[in-house]
Amino acid sequence: MSDQSKINILVIGSGGREHALVQKCRQSPQAERVIASPGNGGMAAEIDCYDVAVEDIDGLVKLAEEQSIGLVVVGPEVPLSLGLVDAMQDAGIPAYGPNRLGAQLESSKAFCKDFFARHSIPTAAYATFTEVAPALAYLQEHPAPIVIKASGLAAGKGVIMAETQDEAIAAVKDMLEGDAFGSSGQEIVIEETLYGEEASIHVVASGEDYLCLPPSQDHKRAGEGDTGLNTGGMGAYTPTSKMTPAMQAEIEEQVIRPTLAGLKADGIDYRGTLYAGVMLTETGVKVLEYNVRFGDPETQVLLPMLDADLVPILLASAKGQSLPKDITFKEGAAIVVVLAAGGYPGKYAKGNPITFPDELPEGAAIVHAGTKRSEDGTIMTAGGRVLGISGQAPTLQQAAEIAYSVCDQIEFEDKYLRRDIGYRELNRS
Repeated sequence: MSDQSKINILVIGSGGREHALVQKCRQSPQAERVIASPGNGGMAAEIDCYDVAVEDIDGLVKLAEEQSIGLVVVGPEVPLSLGLVDAMQDAGIPAYGPNRLGAQLESSKAFCKDFFARHSIPTAAYATFTEVAPALAYLQEHPAPIVIKASGLAAGKGVIMAETQDEAIAAVKDMLEGDAFGSSGQEIVIEETLYGEEASIHVVASGEDYLCLPPSQDHKRAGEGDTGLNTGGMGAYTPTSKMTPAMQAEIEEQVIRPTLAGLKADGIDYRGTLYAGVMLTETGVKVLEYNVRFGDPETQVLLPMLDADLVPILLASAKGQSLPKDITFKEGAAIVVVLAAGGYPGKYAKGNPITFPDELPEGAAIVHAGTKRSEDGTIMTAGGRVLGISGQAPTLQQAAEIAYSVCDQIEFEDKYLRRDIGYRELNRS
């Protein structure tokens, strides 16, 4: 593990995940100062935020140098895919997250699926296409229900679950001909539909050394009962009893270890978060996809449950050093409910003032995602997912009651939320 000298920390990003990272890093005895770029309204009320875009690699390196940063924590996937970690390492600044080569696991679904095939990672049957005609021919042989994915980064929205053949054909044409996801959709992956329950497995990796965080479950669809359009995530909870210790061991043995060994074999020094979206099917665990950063909103439930100092762990990973053998997590459960702007993930209004409760009940927390702070200190909506309201308690039912009680006290125009976050687990218990 790294030494315990105090350092300045820069968190890159502007969403709920990054606000949760800021809050956790600020709790560390090792943190001298925590800053963010570009940050959001909630972060700006707590720390210094700098208006450098996440895509401005040179600008972020310059900021880190000017502010004497000892650890950069990269939140979103875009700067990782652009090589921000490589640039920071070249400047001698430790940065948490994979380099550009490692980031391909998320920035190219085609690369990721080929990696699965090459290293025998269990996943759905698939094929990749850049032309419409062969894609449509494949659909004739593999009819709906089927999944169509834009290969590139699409902020969690580039996945179409086609229930009918007409939907599948339209999705293929929209992506490859109609520019539905811009350059992200110039290559597509068509894969079989898997049935079961999804879970999110987060791992902090340093080469082949890794630490597993508790399993969590995200709620991707906009509507209750998992209906409607895919979103970046409308809420999450941890832990999930569906993930038994035996399943956890199976995932580590069949997925995590072979992945980290495969990355090493491919010449990729992987450091940072490896986040496996898995489907718990009747025939075993299958990997839906990899992300190369903490999930959003899963981070808002995982980090509060971590009963350890996060900073030395991130720093050891960033430097390629060994990680602690295990870390402690709190007993009980945590849940986060996303308050979204009406219309999300489609068109939505911005600039609406937000009213907050005067005080929060024990176990509750508010994380800002799509917010901005005006000169007079007013917090206003500035994104589709506006806030994440979390609750922590001995049981998931109690955590949900805490979170929803706060949700009901927060007001902004066209506030939208799902009222069934954690419903599968609550029905089981």
